[in-house]
Amino acid sequence: MRPVIPAAPGADRHPGLDLANSRLSLPGGQAVDLLGTPEEASRWLIERDLAPAAAALHEVCAGRLRALRERIRELFAATIQGAEPPATALAAVNTALTRVPTAAELRWDPAGGLRRVAPHPTDQAVDHALGVLAADAADLLTGPDAGRLTACDSSPCIRYLLRSGRRHWCSVRCGDRARAARAYARRADRG
Repeated sequence: MRPVIPAAPGADRHPGLDLANSRLSLPGGQAVDLLGTPEEASRWLIERDLAPAAAALHEVCAGRLRALRERIRELFAATIQGAEPPATALAAVNTALTRVPTAAELRWDPAGGLRRVAPHPTDQAVDHALGVLAADAADLLTGPDAGRLTACDSSPCIRYLLRSGRRHWCSVRCGDRARAARAYARRADRG
């Protein structure tokens, strides 16, 4: 059973941010990957209306989704650090943006000649979802919310959020953990 963790601020408006946060690091060295299996990746896409209710991904498709997540995380990290983004991350997002099929391809079949062939329905659904997620991440990184993008300020959390006011945590749980750590450090310094 996967833990119920509230979405980070901004993830409700930016599915690309939600994708970046689909891998979690919890206290005690626990890690949770909401896309860890094809079934979990299918559920994640369906819950966000990025795939039809009957979608059933295979591992190769779930792997493509996880790979895009990691490239988006690299772009977010570079943006927050004010660094040049990795070329591989830019290429991965651009590939996802341009893979969405707009028409059936023309193929040659020796037995039947030329024919138009639509992509496999699963590939088509995944390409569409990857395109939507990549476009949203690109819009976030270049839009008015880009300056609000930040990493959660509570260790060991690895999620991103859109900062609102002074809040630097993705959840109340992380904020409480950060405040408790600061209070503990102050007591240790006095003692």
